[in-house]
Amino acid sequence: MKIHNVAQGTPEWHALRANYHTASEAPAMMGDSKQMKRTELLHAKKTGLDRDISWWVQKYLFDKGHDSEARARPILEARIGEDLFPVVGTEGDLLASLDGCTMLGEILFEHKMWNEQLAADVRAGDLDAHYYWQLEQQLLVSGAEKVIFVCSDGTEENFVSMEYFPVPGRAEKLVAGWKQFEADLETYEPVEAIPEAVGTAPETLPALRIEVTGMVTASNLEQFKARSLAVIGAINTDLQTDQHFADADKTVKWCGEVESKLAAAKQHALSQTESIDLLFRTIDQISEQTRTKRLELEKLVKARKVAIRDEIVTKAQAALRSHIDQINASLGGRVLLPQVSSDFAGAIKGKKSIASLRDAAESELARAKIDASQKADAIRLNLASLAELAVDHNFLFNDIQQLVMKANDDLVTLIKVRIDEHKKAEEDRLEKQRQQIREEEAKKLADAESAKLAEQNKAAEEAASALSASTPMSKPQSAARVSTVAPSAKVPPKPMKLEAQVTDLEALVKAVYEGRAPISVLTVHWGALDDLVHIHGEAFSMDGVVLQQVAA
Repeated sequence: MKIHNVAQGTPEWHALRANYHTASEAPAMMGDSKQMKRTELLHAKKTGLDRDISWWVQKYLFDKGHDSEARARPILEARIGEDLFPVVGTEGDLLASLDGCTMLGEILFEHKMWNEQLAADVRAGDLDAHYYWQLEQQLLVSGAEKVIFVCSDGTEENFVSMEYFPVPGRAEKLVAGWKQFEADLETYEPVEAIPEAVGTAPETLPALRIEVTGMVTASNLEQFKARSLAVIGAINTDLQTDQHFADADKTVKWCGEVESKLAAAKQHALSQTESIDLLFRTIDQISEQTRTKRLELEKLVKARKVAIRDEIVTKAQAALRSHIDQINASLGGRVLLPQVSSDFAGAIKGKKSIASLRDAAESELARAKIDASQKADAIRLNLASLAELAVDHNFLFNDIQQLVMKANDDLVTLIKVRIDEHKKAEEDRLEKQRQQIREEEAKKLADAESAKLAEQNKAAEEAASALSASTPMSKPQSAARVSTVAPSAKVPPKPMKLEAQVTDLEALVKAVYEGRAPISVLTVHWGALDDLVHIHGEAFSMDGVVLQQVAA
């Protein structure tokens, strides 16, 4: 926080505030202020003109509030055992004027004038948004741990306090709110402030005078009729502005009064005579005209009010859709914003004037835009994490629409887990493939070796047969005599030894190929090999064997 050496309330302080978003304006910016509408804040910021402050408000509210604050400060200092210093500080484009701050800056003091409702809220530890947005900005600007919120009149008797700590998510929403406020301020066009309309009824009709003595002896009925119908015909039924609506409401009441007066005049005439047809028909005609106009106006007022409300809601909904469409376009088309809730009908409920209807709708629109922008920022952060961590593994994240809605920390963890699992599965697949290739190659080698050995054995047999055919048969040796005598117990048995016997030549060749047995276990049958060379001559060919000339 950057501390500014200006005293609160001075011209220098006002000049500094004009260049920042202040904490006291935060509730109005968020549409939660009880004292200023969001549109009023936009107007003040755009024009640079503050709302007029009457001498009564200055003397009995502002000045009295500062006096109560000054007397409450030592009470709180005594309770916490630390001095509190007024501070004006900024952080970025945000400003906070602190009623008090401890020397180390970990505790803030905010004072509000005593009122029973606020005191009850403080006792319950539940502050309205009208107050907590200011506290959130103070904490954000100062970096303090907490604010001690005091409601008092500067006396020990009327002094209540509570500790307010930052609420997770509110600071981010506040920053997004100011960002949206700046965007709205760029496009805001000041409109003329129109005072609340006060309706006026049509001009007063002349008093209807009737005297009868069995017949009408004196009456201004014809003049009354002409004037009444002229006034009724001039009543405006094209309702567009607040003034029109106020006039219409007043006219409806006026029409009712005219009907009542005509009925009274008729009753007065009846009390003087039993039947005067012309008198009654004229009165009935005027009364019916008045009643018809009243009913017409009532319907028009009701219908136009509904139409204006619908127009305001429809316009706000269209503005929100446009804002969401712009955000979706900025997200690159891969993902879309989730549903952004809005309740424009609820926001304008209970509002009477057109100005209040529009302000309520615009405040709800700003809230929804802030919500949408916050969600978009979170999605952009997640998209950036995906682009950084999963640049070569996009195919693993086809559910990106669901993934970008997660908290960023959770998403980063999920990305790493998915990629690690994929790499392990891929390594297992490749190892299995390599093992299969090794086995196939070993089998091929064993088959080839078996075929070679078979061919060698066949050639050796053929060579041996040819050799035996050309060699004289030798005298057969006598068969060895077999003794049937059991070995003597006195003669020690002949020592025994282990001897290897090849039962699966293919398996042995495979073991040599894989390095599990030395190649020396495979002995070359040189005689058989030479016989094959002798038979085939220079046409002899065998893998791993070459021909060379030697002395005969």
